[in-house]
Amino acid sequence: MNESDTRLKLINPAIMKSWDRDRQVFTEYYFTDGEIVVRGNFVTRKEKKKADYLLMYAPNIPIAIVEAKDTEHTVSAGLQQGMGYAQALDVPFAYSTNGKGFIEHDFLTGMERSLSMDEFPTPEELWARYSKAKGLEHEHAQEIVTAPYYQEHGGNAPRYYQRNAVNRTLEAIARGQDRILLVMATGTGKTFTAFQIVHRLRMTTEIAKVLYLADRNILVDQTIDGDFKPLKKVTTKVENRKLDSAYEIYFSLYQQLVGENGEEIFREFDRQFFDLIIVDECHRGSAAADSAWRKILEYFDCAIQIGMTATPKETKDVSNISYFGEPVYTYSLKQGIEDGFLAPYKVIRPKMNVDVYGYRPEAGKIDDRGEELPDRVYEKQDFDSEIVIKERNEQVAKKITQFLKETDRYAKTIVFCVDIEHAENMRKALVNENSDIVKDHPTYVMKITGDDKEGKAQLDNFIDPDERFPTIVTTSKLLTTGVNCKTCKVVVLDNKFGEHGMTEFKQIVGRGTRICEEYGKRYFTILDFRDASRLFADPDFDGEPVVIFEPAPDGPMVPNEDEPDSPPDVTPPPSWPDSPDDEDEGKRRVKYHVHGVDVHIVSERVEYYSSDGQLVTESLKDYTRRNILGEFDTLDHFLVAWSAEDRKQAIIDELRAHGVFLDELRRESGQDQMSDFDLICHIAYDQKPLTRSERANNVKKKGVLYEYSGVAREILETLLDKFATSNLVDLDDTRVLDLVEFRRFGSPMKIVKAFGGKQEYIQAARKLENELYVA
Repeated sequence: MNESDTRLKLINPAIMKSWDRDRQVFTEYYFTDGEIVVRGNFVTRKEKKKADYLLMYAPNIPIAIVEAKDTEHTVSAGLQQGMGYAQALDVPFAYSTNGKGFIEHDFLTGMERSLSMDEFPTPEELWARYSKAKGLEHEHAQEIVTAPYYQEHGGNAPRYYQRNAVNRTLEAIARGQDRILLVMATGTGKTFTAFQIVHRLRMTTEIAKVLYLADRNILVDQTIDGDFKPLKKVTTKVENRKLDSAYEIYFSLYQQLVGENGEEIFREFDRQFFDLIIVDECHRGSAAADSAWRKILEYFDCAIQIGMTATPKETKDVSNISYFGEPVYTYSLKQGIEDGFLAPYKVIRPKMNVDVYGYRPEAGKIDDRGEELPDRVYEKQDFDSEIVIKERNEQVAKKITQFLKETDRYAKTIVFCVDIEHAENMRKALVNENSDIVKDHPTYVMKITGDDKEGKAQLDNFIDPDERFPTIVTTSKLLTTGVNCKTCKVVVLDNKFGEHGMTEFKQIVGRGTRICEEYGKRYFTILDFRDASRLFADPDFDGEPVVIFEPAPDGPMVPNEDEPDSPPDVTPPPSWPDSPDDEDEGKRRVKYHVHGVDVHIVSERVEYYSSDGQLVTESLKDYTRRNILGEFDTLDHFLVAWSAEDRKQAIIDELRAHGVFLDELRRESGQDQMSDFDLICHIAYDQKPLTRSERANNVKKKGVLYEYSGVAREILETLLDKFATSNLVDLDDTRVLDLVEFRRFGSPMKIVKAFGGKQEYIQAARKLENELYVA
């Protein structure tokens, strides 16, 4: 019986007498995918988080966590662990048990109490306590919060954070709250969450008519054909500014309800027509108090209104928190990455001379139109908005292409530019750098902007993981949100971030955060040509990169894992004026266009973000050392743990689960014959490394084998030889005796008899192993 079975046996009688084992008790409940760890070319996942028991009051309404330990532990040994899981899963009650009693932590009151095994609460008791504390006791509130989720056979069930968001929203509505804000990072399934909210509310008497507002067609179309597809029969999309009252769920662009000349078409409906309005990406124009879009929300002020965003916008002029209130639930980019639901990312920062030192034209320099340039220093924020340097765009295109050649020429790539003109310039430069592919595949590089019908027509192909072309797209603002390209592996930043830069920065980073393991997408890379990654140091940003690399002049674009340390980067985030949206770029600014400027890469640095948010340089070796020391802070502590019975494989498994790359480091260093023990001691504790052969020979020289005679000594000599040629962990595992090298001694039963029996053999093998590790 394994440990899990033992725990279940310990607490089953206490729980099963009042809880439905099939519907309400979930044993070893995994609720994350395990954080993806990236070091160089090595990628692994940490272990998934799991609770011993998750108890549900009703389907997808979690009510309690139980952490079970064996009888050798105290009754409260698992309580803090259970409390941590309960907070993540939004569960009000946490319990710890050792099979002799329970300790309960009540998050509603902050109180703890001891319970006997016969006193474990029933589902009804816990739900009554929860409902009373949350003000959900009346019948209509109960109808809302217990409404079922939509679940089709084989379909996706809500992840834990989506369930939290839906449940928090429904509870707020049940208590009478009619302005609700949800903050969920890009790629975490906001529209799926919205669909579950709508479905559950439609199962009650609370709503009948729903309006879903967005500001881009692609957002509307993806939502109707994607997450909201089960409701397609009752769904309509408002088009040509015409309204049909026969449907139940309406999808509309703001522009369809507020005409170009300010016609308020939405007034064709009664103010009380809609019961629920969902505002997608509410950080944009809908948040501004004086916007035409806000008029829609104010007109239908009787409806429940839910704002959804990845990036709440808070300035002196724009505040969606002042309108919707504080978020009822937040799931950040950092949380998504730590849970393994979102892809981590590297950052590569090619630094060009004109960006670092600025560009001051020589006296009398004229642009391509024959106009003389003003005598001033142009900074990086001026490039492509006030002055266009042909060679700078060519250098950017060259470095993007170099990176793709060093990694994957067909990695889906989005290049974010200052404006439409810049996007066209970059398209042309990238075409010229990739002419070997473009000559056979003209759509390898495409510009996708608001003014380009041909480019926008290729958007579906770019998003489709099975379509290779287009591979590289250049854009300005059009693709900052709403593009669900799961296979996007490269995001290029050559644009500017203004007063509201953090909002746009998060949205752009979100273009790459979706994981698509079946297509080899587990992380992505940001090529940052504008120092936008300085925004990582901003307290409003909630997700750190795993590496930052600044290529050397004429050096590779992919970082070397063994670069020397460099000091933390404390440069403050940039503050640049806003760039206009694509739709505002009809008013073209007059720019200087110049060529003949020397542009080249000038600096190099490799940096990682540590768990405490500090920039450090860290090779694969340093990263492995830090993680080992995080588990065993001294050599003595490690040796004590290693020498414990049956602990060696558990230690290796535990280290790997925490992102220790032993196998990868062994391959990288060429030390194929180094055991896990020696590798750990050498990397973490600076001990002289010995190969397995050296350790085996040292034991033979010490004469340990002379304590045995005859067949027993031959068996131990064979065991040592086997240790010398393979990375065995437990020599005392009798299964080794089934190997071909031992067949000449007879069956495993006959072999152990040479030592006087199985226990005597295990004792001899353990003694031998101990000698190996102290030799």
